[in-house]
Amino acid sequence: MKFIVSTTALLRNLQTVNGVVSPNTVLPILEDFLFVVEKNKLTISGTDLETSITTWMDIESKSEGKVAIPARILVDYLKTLPEQPLTFSIDEDSCQVEITTDRGKYKLNGENGDDFPRVSSDDKMSDIILPSGVLQKVINKTAFATGTDELRPPMTGVLFQLNKDGINFVATDAHKLVRYRRTDAKASGSASLIMPKKALNLLKSNLPGEQTQVTISYNSSFAFFSYNNVKLICRLIEGRYPDYNAVIPTENPNRLTINRADFLNTLRRVIIFSNKTTHQVILKIKGNELIVNAQDLDFSNEANERLDCTYEGDNMEIGFNAKFLLEMLNAMDNEEVRMELSTPNRAGLLLPTESDPAEDLLMLVMPVMMNV
Repeated sequence: MKFIVSTTALLRNLQTVNGVVSPNTVLPILEDFLFVVEKNKLTISGTDLETSITTWMDIESKSEGKVAIPARILVDYLKTLPEQPLTFSIDEDSCQVEITTDRGKYKLNGENGDDFPRVSSDDKMSDIILPSGVLQKVINKTAFATGTDELRPPMTGVLFQLNKDGINFVATDAHKLVRYRRTDAKASGSASLIMPKKALNLLKSNLPGEQTQVTISYNSSFAFFSYNNVKLICRLIEGRYPDYNAVIPTENPNRLTINRADFLNTLRRVIIFSNKTTHQVILKIKGNELIVNAQDLDFSNEANERLDCTYEGDNMEIGFNAKFLLEMLNAMDNEEVRMELSTPNRAGLLLPTESDPAEDLLMLVMPVMMNV
């Protein structure tokens, strides 16, 4: 098997796939790219068995075949080359790969492409289409709130609730929760899919510009994200997602409106002086003034900052994990945010004051017991 390919184009496609490739001592072939050459087209695949990425590109070739090539050494080598045509020659019996440039020859051992794990077929699938910019927003606003507890697998992913009225995207780790609704994307039927965080982050790093349409195909076991010359396939997380609506408080008479950037920058400074285990900050709200306080009693560190705000409700002191607040504020992009509170021992809501009519964002954070 022999083919000619551009250095820059090949490296760009390999970097798209490379994120899914990781060291695997049980199945060493998972450390490889699968190259399949057919009709002047090179298809490149990588997988960790849970998530797979496939991309394809045009090449010059008069032969067909497949081979698995070690990913790390190939990517590292291509990064050192200027733009030029490369000639790949593969011995189909020994799977040895020879790469020829205008200045030299390089050899590395590949593996039989037939031994590479096969990607699941995509029969009996349903489809929805989302613009890449919307999907980027979905991932930015939800993936950070997923959990890491392997004993509760559903909470390690993002819930996609599809219906005819729109889509709900939900993530929670039991300490914080995000519910993001889109009414500008609708499904023909109802379905609940739990997407793994790793797959969504890989997708996020590879998504193109705002105008690209991404087709999401799904069945009971897999989801396929297809756009341009890329297809990402992930195995859905099995299990029942918790009833997130039950934990969202509906009676929140105390409402604080504040500039998001000011609040964010204050928390960035104050958290430095907080306890390194709890990251606790106390919000003291009185009139139109917010005081943000943090203490680390073990080292006698303390910080206080005052912020102007608009507040409707009773005077209140409530404690939160500042890391959670920072994550939420970073995931928002509007000028002002509103906090809705009921009592110091009940969850607080963080909401944008203005948003796109097609979206509805709600973030929830649990309070922490105040050290007084």
